[in-house]
Amino acid sequence: MTSIGSGGRGWLRAMPAEAGRDALLNRAGHRVLAARRLTDLVQGRPPGVTGSQWTSASRASFDFVVYAADTGRAVVAVQIGPVPSPGSAEQRVERLTDAVSAAAGLPVLRIGSPTLSAAEHGRRLVEYVIDARAYAAGGATAAGTEPAPGFRDILGRLPDGRTGPVNDLGALTRAAAVEAYVAGQVADPIVRGLHVHWVDGPAQGWSWVQVRPDACLIEQVSVTEHRFSCGIDAARLAEDLAAVAVGERLRENAVADLLPRAEWTARIAALSQRRHELVGGFAFDHLCAD
Repeated sequence: MTSIGSGGRGWLRAMPAEAGRDALLNRAGHRVLAARRLTDLVQGRPPGVTGSQWTSASRASFDFVVYAADTGRAVVAVQIGPVPSPGSAEQRVERLTDAVSAAAGLPVLRIGSPTLSAAEHGRRLVEYVIDARAYAAGGATAAGTEPAPGFRDILGRLPDGRTGPVNDLGALTRAAAVEAYVAGQVADPIVRGLHVHWVDGPAQGWSWVQVRPDACLIEQVSVTEHRFSCGIDAARLAEDLAAVAVGERLRENAVADLLPRAEWTARIAALSQRRHELVGGFAFDHLCAD
């Protein structure tokens, strides 16, 4: 097995020879393998990483690794699951893993959600990111013509028959919310959302529906790109994924743990006061009034 990298010794292992047989999927010039340990991806201890750091991080694993089929280069390692609690052992391992990945030059994408999982949602997410990156790479527009719409904004026929953005991951949830409203399961058929991107921090998105006039079902998702771009705005992706999570809760009728609408509005208002900490400020002041 050979290494890949630039300048001196490469610290990343090439795509395994058996990738064609073991690949979870082949898509747009990429092969995706599931459940790869950090030691499957990084050969040896990179410079600047202590022995203790390497020992701790080497036990970590990623849900998926996307490789370029032609070069065998790892494009990104993907992890999906709950965000570790501050100060926890899990958070420490995650930070060490990110530090080792940075030293080795391994791009990492982390999706933080208590509801979304690699088993249920990972394949669709990886396909989506591969497609979004391919679209962005080919998105140059000839001079004098209108810019092509972003991947998220391409219009087409939605599952409910309407015309809308076909690459909105939350489209099925929006249709399900209407059905739930007709069935009397929620008080409002509209799936609302907001997103932000913290300076030197993750992108975060929220999505919610009013299950009762005074209470909301809310989901939050974080998207962290380390040396990687998803091909669309990470904050919009986080909001769409939060909508997917809301849809999972509706589908399973898991509508406990509701938040009073007034409290949620207050939290949005508090978030707006931190706009100086956000990339591009805060664009959702209209949601601050209950």
